[in-house]
Amino acid sequence: MALFGKTKKTAPAVKKPGAPIEKEVAVSAMPAGSAHVLIHPRITEKATMHGAMGVYTFDVAESANKHQIAQAIRELYKVTPRMVRIVRIPSKIKLNSRTGKRGVKRGGKKAYIYLKKGDSITMNQTV
Repeated sequence: MALFGKTKKTAPAVKKPGAPIEKEVAVSAMPAGSAHVLIHPRITEKATMHGAMGVYTFDVAESANKHQIAQAIRELYKVTPRMVRIVRIPSKIKLNSRTGKRGVKRGGKKAYIYLKKGDSITMNQTV
């Protein structure tokens, strides 16, 4: 059990001859793939209207920046974005009408992806 950053030391594992060699890769050394940057497409009435003009909307990770989002779009949809704009979604306090208790509706971050004329993205819910 790790309590306040202290961990119990264990003996190193014994490797069997002929077993495949496992590489240890740090999480921070892995490239930021599209699975960690793009959460899902934002399918709303406004986003659908913008889609006709070549602007697509996605919910993105809180830590994502414009360069990571553009790279994820290139990898996943094979199109190069002309411009990326990011908008913070503020958290909101909601009141439950039945119990009267307050709760917080999570905020987040969304990105508007602008494509060149003629390029398009087929939106599906599984990203």
